[in-house]
Amino acid sequence: MNLIFRSKYINPDKPDNNGQTPLSWATMNGHDGVVKLLLGRRDVSSDRPDNCGRTPLLWASQNGRDGVVKLLLELKDICPDWRDYRGQTPLSRAAWNGYDGVVRLLLERKDINPDMIDNYGQTPLSWAAWNGHDGVAKLLLAREDVSPDRPDLYGQTPLSWAAGSGCAGVVKLLLAREEVSPDRPDNGGQTPLSWAASGGHDAVVKLLLGREDVNPDKADNRGQKPLSWATRGGHGRVEELLFKAGKR
Repeated sequence: MNLIFRSKYINPDKPDNNGQTPLSWATMNGHDGVVKLLLGRRDVSSDRPDNCGRTPLLWASQNGRDGVVKLLLELKDICPDWRDYRGQTPLSRAAWNGYDGVVRLLLERKDINPDMIDNYGQTPLSWAAWNGHDGVAKLLLAREDVSPDRPDLYGQTPLSWAAGSGCAGVVKLLLAREEVSPDRPDNGGQTPLSWAASGGHDAVVKLLLGREDVNPDKADNRGQKPLSWATRGGHGRVEELLFKAGKR
């Protein structure tokens, strides 16, 4: 590798058809040694985005490359809050995939907005909630500058995303927060309970029905109630839970 870099005929920062440079590929795959060699070159840009607006730091964060992330964050010319073509940052990408270690490293930076919204209005917490990453959700919820009930462009909150995905662990974390409205409808009128019911997630349904401030009979904009969604999906266990709740 050193011999290749010494050749005057080699451009160590040349992008491919997708705009990705050798550094991008090395960071994506977690090759710390190659990354160090490339970063030691004056003719290599450490923060060059590809055609999708993804920088080496974003690629490293998305793939959980803790070691590479550390190396890149030590550089002065790195933008740790860079947004790609979807408006997603290294933090939101790491949160999406549940990389606790990378999330910790990024949250140590003062120049990062941990509640940054992407083009769809979703935050790192939204992505962690949707994919059921309890550890990442805990890290984000420990921050005072992270809103636990922030709706996206569709009116869905982290709780509704977690409920719809059946992520009971994240649902518990969110329900423990006073700022979270457990019965908040999205733009279509669906509540976290109706999302959980439509997916047949009985554990989440139990958690939500355990709240006095959740209406088990609340209809959405099309007149569909949680029980209707459960019936439509053939979720017998959820139907039983909702039927009992409606008789209380």
